[in-house]
Amino acid sequence: MADAETDSKPVDQDTLVADIDRTRAELARTIDAISDRVSPKKNVDRAVDQIRRRVSQIDPIMAGAAAAVVVVGLTAFVFLRRRRKH
Repeated sequence: MADAETDSKPVDQDTLVADIDRTRAELARTIDAISDRVSPKKNVDRAVDQIRRRVSQIDPIMAGAAAAVVVVGLTAFVFLRRRRKH
């Protein structure tokens, strides 16, 4: 029975070093990605950017109309509450 070490092909040292360097670079990218995902500051920055994008997509006319409806509704609510109390 042959030993596994003697049957394996000799590993080229340059290939081995290149594999180690590639693995090290992949590990570094993975660690950077993980630290980016768990960073509170980065998460806040991403949330703020997402809100800015959504707000910039709102049609100003529709936003004005929605604001007017809210103002009218609140005014009516306050007026009706005051009338009931008196």
